[in-house]
Amino acid sequence: MAEARVSSPSPQTESDAIYIALAAGCLGAIYGLIIALASPALTLAGEGRFGLAAAWGSAAVAATSSAIGYWRARSRADQAWRRSLPAWKFTVNTLSVVIVHAALAFLAAYALYLLLALGFIGLPVVIFWAVVLMAVTLGLSAYIAYLSSSSMTTRRMSSLLMAFIGIGTLTAMITSPDPEWWSVHFSQLGTSDSLSSWMFNGTLIAGGLLVTTFAVYIAHDLSVLVDVGVLGYERAPQVVSALFVVMGAMLACVGIFPVDVQFTLHNLSASGMALVFLGLLFTGPRLLRGLPRTYFLASWAFLAATLASLVLFIVQYFSLTAFEIIVFALIFGWIAVFIRFLAAAQRSADASGDAL
Repeated sequence: MAEARVSSPSPQTESDAIYIALAAGCLGAIYGLIIALASPALTLAGEGRFGLAAAWGSAAVAATSSAIGYWRARSRADQAWRRSLPAWKFTVNTLSVVIVHAALAFLAAYALYLLLALGFIGLPVVIFWAVVLMAVTLGLSAYIAYLSSSSMTTRRMSSLLMAFIGIGTLTAMITSPDPEWWSVHFSQLGTSDSLSSWMFNGTLIAGGLLVTTFAVYIAHDLSVLVDVGVLGYERAPQVVSALFVVMGAMLACVGIFPVDVQFTLHNLSASGMALVFLGLLFTGPRLLRGLPRTYFLASWAFLAATLASLVLFIVQYFSLTAFEIIVFALIFGWIAVFIRFLAAAQRSADASGDAL
């Protein structure tokens, strides 16, 4: 059970993160200088678009640093199992981690500068501040991305998924060119030919890719619990991880097929994701037999809330937008609860092993 333990970043990892942050900061300073010289009338957002330039720079350094961090983390004791993965699966996992870190860095930087622009309306970004702000933004993005990817576990990947989906969706909401998108349906956010639409659909695609990577970590954790006798169903790792892969693929397809482009495929993908979620809830008592009873009570509560939302939508108490958002929140809320119980079961089994 030693490999189930999660250690904090080592001093070497922290040192590497600082070096990468310093390098990214230096590149950011040069990038900021070039941007300022090329566009003398820079502002935080709006016409000047300094924030957008910072967001693209953050995405680039986050992609690079997360790729390095995730690759080098294979040598850690708690990540050694990743070296046994097939090459294609490891490649897909790496790509999803890199894409999500890059996208999250873009969204975080873009949202931050939008917020700053509301506080400093019309403030020009002179050369000095362009250099300083860009250096700090890129340095922090590289630092956080490296540490995050170097310490990737099932629970941390779950947190990354929640943060990414939440920030991406909220950013698309507040930047949507249609202020009354909510009066139509949730997917209306992905129908306009704008940056907001690209953010929304891109968030769903990258989020779905991350869920497929998530499935690999879940399969590993469930295998450990089966090996030590916590779970009674031996095929649980294969079945549950396969269902998560299907759920991730369906989530990605919701973004790949916007509702105004491929109405049927969009709805089939959204419905398929919901059906897989319900399937995981219904089959949980058999697949995950051995987890605490409280977990199953929580799962039945999520199921009851989903069915209640469906009834309220059918009787037209909820709008389509409200129903979609509620089901969306329930799915990712259940994932968070499932991962916490999975981690707790591992810690309990680990402690029992040490006691023996």
